[in-house]
Amino acid sequence: MKSLVFTLCAMSALSLASVFVSAEDKKDTAKKDTAKKDSNKKEVAPVLKREMKSLTGKKVDFKKYDGKVLLIVNVASQCGATPQYKPLESLHEKYNEKGLAVLGFPCNQFGAQEPGNDEEVAQFCQKNYGVKFDMFSKIDVKGDGADDLFKQLTSKEAFAKDAGPVKWNFEKFLVSKEGKVVARFRTGVEPDSDEVVKAIEAELAK
Repeated sequence: MKSLVFTLCAMSALSLASVFVSAEDKKDTAKKDTAKKDSNKKEVAPVLKREMKSLTGKKVDFKKYDGKVLLIVNVASQCGATPQYKPLESLHEKYNEKGLAVLGFPCNQFGAQEPGNDEEVAQFCQKNYGVKFDMFSKIDVKGDGADDLFKQLTSKEAFAKDAGPVKWNFEKFLVSKEGKVVARFRTGVEPDSDEVVKAIEAELAK
């Protein structure tokens, strides 16, 4: 009788131990799965960690551009380079569905050549160039009051090869799918030049 009781107790202990081990295994597996998911999470590039106001007053979360190649341009309506709107729109129409996003940022810091308000800028762009690429509210792109986006784009950390303040309207920053500045084209470089087009196509192909 004592032997039977001992055997039953031993079996119960083994069963409980098995349940305990099984529960611990499940916890370990869950922890590993969670760690794996966390490691697989894609870090959002600093360029995309922001919300900015569109030309029509809507908030735009830059996470929408995740995985896209960006061509970021400071623009103006009364500049000798203003006709660059046309090739910029052509780039948008040709490469938008392939993953390029052209982003325009009106600025009045260079020769006061963007004096209008957002509504006037929007009307000008639509009437004269049929602009359909994303346009944003007027900002400063240099100096202490420069928007954080342009502070980042012009920093040594972002692009040491050609860092420094924006010097004039229609400077163009090419940003990779990973959110890194890979090229900077000054005002005199046309958006549809071989130099710019080849750089865009190279990034889209990656």
